[in-house]
Amino acid sequence: MTGFLIRRLFGIAVTLLVVCAVTFCIFYLLPSDPAVQFCGKDCPPDRVAQVRQQMGLNAPLIVQFGRYVLAIFAGRSMGTGNYVVQCHFPCFGYSFQSGRPVWDLMMDRLPTSASLAIGAAVIWLLLGLAAGVLSALRKNTWIDRTVMVGTIGMAALPVYFTAMILLYVVVAVLGLMPYPRYVAFTDDPVGWFQNLLLPWVTLALTFAAIYARMTRSSVIETLAEPYVRTARAKGLPERRVVGRHGLRPALTPIATMLGMDLGGLLAGALITESLFGLPGVGKLFADSLAKSDQPVVMGITLLASFFIIMSNLVVDLVYAWIDPRARVS
Repeated sequence: MTGFLIRRLFGIAVTLLVVCAVTFCIFYLLPSDPAVQFCGKDCPPDRVAQVRQQMGLNAPLIVQFGRYVLAIFAGRSMGTGNYVVQCHFPCFGYSFQSGRPVWDLMMDRLPTSASLAIGAAVIWLLLGLAAGVLSALRKNTWIDRTVMVGTIGMAALPVYFTAMILLYVVVAVLGLMPYPRYVAFTDDPVGWFQNLLLPWVTLALTFAAIYARMTRSSVIETLAEPYVRTARAKGLPERRVVGRHGLRPALTPIATMLGMDLGGLLAGALITESLFGLPGVGKLFADSLAKSDQPVVMGITLLASFFIIMSNLVVDLVYAWIDPRARVS
């Protein structure tokens, strides 16, 4: 297990380094000049040249990239002369728009995205697993067909359409809830739940449909295995056969999907956060992209990569614990 973990950690380090290099090159080789973005379009050429010198943009690209990577782990001093600014660990630079450290901006928004992602994941797992198991146990019946048609319909609906329908019906017509706004859990747990319920449902419906179809196919395949037929032949109760011998092995691909989806959503659900005005990482990414705030976009890209890769590591470790054969891969 130790060797397996070391190999995975080495792979994570290499992957993050590659993502960092690609992202860095994309933004620093584009026609838009970071010095102009920082200084402003009306900035005179001599001031742009001064800003470029202070930001170290005159150095070779490989030197700039090395400084960027080193700053993430050790911090760095940015600027020259009277304009030196100390960027502390972990340093992702400063926002061109607000002048705040990118790390602080992301950490301010992360609790909102984490609340949205985890809450939605709980809902789509409950709905998706329940619908998938029910459909698998009632295969080729009207229940199975109804559930599968319903999941196709939910998966086909765009997130923004579902959000608008829920807002119109629940908020505007029925008046059951106020328009969602983020409230910190530590400030008001009840308000936190009420204001995130609609975004949770909006985000969960599409994922629940996908998980239901995946669960159905996995459970059907598992229940056809010889060891399941043997368990039934021994006279074990059907509930135990399905729960212990059928459902648990079928959850392996579901765990893989959950790791990928949850890792991505922790870095922000861009459409959902934008539609509901939630101050999450996804909304920050959209706003920064529209304003060409390159340091923030780069920081969020690396944050998203980190969450996705770490979630895959957790899934790999779970696999290695369940099935020792996975450790050799």
